[in-house]
Amino acid sequence: MKSCVRDVMATPVVAVKKTASFKGMIVRMQKARVSAFPVINDDGRVIGVVSQADMLNREADLATSPGPLSGVLRYRDHQKAAGATAAELMTSPPVTVGPDTPLAEAARLMRDHRVKRLPVTNATGHLIGIVSRADVLSVFTRSDADIRREAGEEAIAQSFLTDSRSLNVTVHDGIVTLTGCPETDQAGHDAVEAVRHVDGVIAVRDQLDYAGTPR
Repeated sequence: MKSCVRDVMATPVVAVKKTASFKGMIVRMQKARVSAFPVINDDGRVIGVVSQADMLNREADLATSPGPLSGVLRYRDHQKAAGATAAELMTSPPVTVGPDTPLAEAARLMRDHRVKRLPVTNATGHLIGIVSRADVLSVFTRSDADIRREAGEEAIAQSFLTDSRSLNVTVHDGIVTLTGCPETDQAGHDAVEAVRHVDGVIAVRDQLDYAGTPR
């Protein structure tokens, strides 16, 4: 079974209201040892995220010589530098995920939006957790034995109704090597593709003997 966000997300979440002060957030970050907060409204719905990067704009702005070009290019940063509350500093709308979002999709969102963490919300938009890059990458700590079992017993045997005994699966440091003779070339290609999607697999080495392509 593919892992999803609910399997790795952190709870409970340290969040702040939109009225939280700059200094108050710094103090809470230090105490909670976090680098960002989801920002919630009075109903508990996520409306933004404020991070250390957002807050650094204030310090960086003091070291920036004023000029027309920087004013045009960094207008939003200058706005944030003047912010004193979470509502003024936060990035909004927030990029969020649901608890049933596959980890691969969460990773894609983090990459595309260049964020380090995603608030996890339920169907009504209320905050229920948070998932970080480290949480998403934790799937790659899965044991070789577990990967081999799922690759052989589920990905190959169950998904494609092929005789898994004709294929040999070995795993070392998350790298799967497939050897043997698949029933058909297509069955071999399908098996390789299925194993690629097993949680924890870093790479698949296709060393199968295909009938149509003698080795």
